[in-house]
Amino acid sequence: MASTDLHSLSGQAAIVTGSSSGIGAAVALELARAGADVVVNYHGDENGAQATVDEIAAMGRRSFKVKADVGKEADVIAMFDEAEAQLGPVDIVVSNSGLQKDASLTDMTIEDWNLVINTNLTGAFLVGREAVRRFRKKGRREAVSRSLGKLIFDSSVHQTIPWAFHVNYAASKGGLKLLMESIAQEVSSEGIRVNAVGPGAIATDINRMEREKAGGLDAMLALIPYGRVGDPVDVGRVVAFLASDASDYIVGQTIFVDGGMTLHPSFKGNG
Repeated sequence: MASTDLHSLSGQAAIVTGSSSGIGAAVALELARAGADVVVNYHGDENGAQATVDEIAAMGRRSFKVKADVGKEADVIAMFDEAEAQLGPVDIVVSNSGLQKDASLTDMTIEDWNLVINTNLTGAFLVGREAVRRFRKKGRREAVSRSLGKLIFDSSVHQTIPWAFHVNYAASKGGLKLLMESIAQEVSSEGIRVNAVGPGAIATDINRMEREKAGGLDAMLALIPYGRVGDPVDVGRVVAFLASDASDYIVGQTIFVDGGMTLHPSFKGNG
């Protein structure tokens, strides 16, 4: 049977896409901290990926990096092949890769639109589809987990909060919500658990300029009832929980890690 420590991921292998920095790196590290061996995927930042691998190795876990563009089918398949070749059957897949290319609606080019949709939504589809295929091929390993496999998507508060001047990003995350829920509805009867995390404002390079400009941090904090910007590890810990047997009855859900941003604090005292 699985470990009596329901939070343990010992004996399990994980793939985390986009884990060379930020939230992805934190997710990879928290999965390793819970006992998993971890494939660190990157697209452009090889040095960052190696740094993540080195931190995982320092914990005594197996890890290696693999370059892949999640928006390309052949890359995704090759990434899973390499993961299985080096670590064995994959138990946990975290589809984290994402990007922004912001513009007002009328200034947004079709290239801006396609770039974001291809990585954030099509990439999630390709990773999710391959994860389910590999989980089925692997079969149940009750010695390590009650689930046949765990698939976790990194979404955003903007799967539910509209975001002017970011229509491509918001559309990708809105689509990701129903992609996740539809996959969960389709495969949960097989013992595959599919869920998502929805980060709010997290201190990463993607929003560094916004946080550091004059008045930027205060403007951001006005949207966060809890009064602080999140750290990547805040998201990593929730993903590690969703990957564990401690969350075995959670299926098809998005857990928002947002300090209350989805409470729409601008309505406090109004309306």
